[in-house]
Amino acid sequence: MNLRMIPPSGQTYTQILKSTMLMGGSSLVNVALSIIRNKALAVLLGPEGVGLLGLYGAILDIAQAIAGLGVSSSGVRRVAEAAGAGDEDRIARSATALRRISVALGLLGGLLLAALAFPVSKFTFGDYQHAGAIVLLSLAVFFRLMSAGQAALIQGLRGIANLARINVLSGLFATIVSIPLIYLFGEKAIAPSLVAIAAVSVLPTWWYSKQISAQPPPMSAREFGGEAKALFRLGVAFMASGLLTFGAAYAIRIIVLNEGGVVAAGLYQAAWALGGLYAGFILQAMGTDFYPRLTAIANNHAECNRLVNEQAEISILLAGPGLIATLTLAPLVMSLFYSAEFHGAVDLLRWICLGMMLRIVAWPMGFIVLAKGAQTIFFWTEVAATLVHVGLAWLLVSKLGTTGAGMAFFGLYIWHSILIYVIVRRLTGFRWSSANRRHALLFLPASGLVVSAFLLLPPWSAMVIGCVAVVVTGLYSLRMLVALLPPESMPAIVRGWITKSA
Repeated sequence: MNLRMIPPSGQTYTQILKSTMLMGGSSLVNVALSIIRNKALAVLLGPEGVGLLGLYGAILDIAQAIAGLGVSSSGVRRVAEAAGAGDEDRIARSATALRRISVALGLLGGLLLAALAFPVSKFTFGDYQHAGAIVLLSLAVFFRLMSAGQAALIQGLRGIANLARINVLSGLFATIVSIPLIYLFGEKAIAPSLVAIAAVSVLPTWWYSKQISAQPPPMSAREFGGEAKALFRLGVAFMASGLLTFGAAYAIRIIVLNEGGVVAAGLYQAAWALGGLYAGFILQAMGTDFYPRLTAIANNHAECNRLVNEQAEISILLAGPGLIATLTLAPLVMSLFYSAEFHGAVDLLRWICLGMMLRIVAWPMGFIVLAKGAQTIFFWTEVAATLVHVGLAWLLVSKLGTTGAGMAFFGLYIWHSILIYVIVRRLTGFRWSSANRRHALLFLPASGLVVSAFLLLPPWSAMVIGCVAVVVTGLYSLRMLVALLPPESMPAIVRGWITKSA
């Protein structure tokens, strides 16, 4: 590894912030589209319809995880390694294999879900009434896997601008096709709308991936077999991870459904979607740009640890104030995105936001395991996370109702944060930087304080405490972010503000 190719720390912060803002900008557009889409679906379907939408989505996620065999995720890593080595021929071979395998897996996955529609309907809903909708979802599996294969190529080559465009276009197309279908046909159109959303998402990924390599290179059966073997070998670990993650989400929805009915499932779906909305653009940017960059230097432990600390610092500073604002304004956020019928999910949303705060802290460390290709460790950490998450949900939902599912998510990330830190200490000698320890000592207690205030104090007192926490953490984050960046990368008005306040 040529250390001269690794950018200095200030440039790295700028690069992290630039990619985060680029993906975040597209996510903000999607947030606006989500407000429109969620509001329309909440009004047209109510909590029961939103709950059904979440259950169908969970089935679709599991089917995609199984059928995809982790090929799109392993494809990102393989393309990123080839790009880091500057091997254009290897990039072209990997891209061709990735596209062809994704189409084949999409076909097989769709057929498998259609064949299992009746038992899946019986297991999920206790009857066979939803079997026809599940058969229809098999088309969505095919379209999703096609799109994932094309997006993996773009991500592996760090085409961040194109991925941002794809996000915006996919969100726009999803809004355009889903609302009219639900408006015209109501609950019966939930499954067709998911298929339509998956189908239109293929268009932007196909367009931008086509620009990378329009003509596939000639490949012998032996070369194709070698590429396929490499993709499947690492992909199995990614598939297991995806299956465990989506399986846990599915299991928790079943637990909530059995305990509180479809309405409770709708409240959980609404809180889960909103809890991950703001943190989502940070996490998405992390997986999109940070993972390929980390893979390229994974064997240099010092640089790997530095990059993880820098990514974590930017992520904490960007996500912290927004999550605390969501904790404080949870009733308003729920009304804005959904309707008054969903106010029963406010406490659930707050617990999920607490978990998201820890998730922001833990995720950068987890990418060390991925970048180093430690498949066995990666698999067993995912198994442990699934057992803890589902176990806590089963215990807490039965005792505390739907809110217990949010507490289970928070408990999961207390456990996972500790576990993953111990693992990466052994892998690379990772330690948190003093700056990250300082940031965590502000944001984590502030989040706990706001939630405790709403549990123990009158609403107006808790709101005052929450608003003060938002202002304090927001100003702190702004000051820290500005201090991390080179002066030439900041607008003149910001440099002037810093000079005056110094």
